[in-house]
Amino acid sequence: AAESFNYKKFFEMVGLKNKSPEDVKKVFHILDKDRSGFIEEEELKFVLKGFAPDGRDLSDKETKALLAAGDKDGDGKIGAD
Repeated sequence: AAESFNYKKFFEMVGLKNKSPEDVKKVFHILDKDRSGFIEEEELKFVLKGFAPDGRDLSDKETKALLAAGDKDGDGKIGAD
């Protein structure tokens, strides 16, 4: 359902918290569709579709919350580190 996405629960569900740094980088490269070295807002919007064929697009609000959780330097994108 729209506006029901919780990135903390999502990370737990997909097991990212328990992944090795190498595995996290593999996931990063899957999500970095344009191979820019960063995951931008437009790539995050479709993140659920990468995990489930019937996944929905995130709303703008959900996408911005997920981006903010991973954007440690405030540049509007998530880097590999």
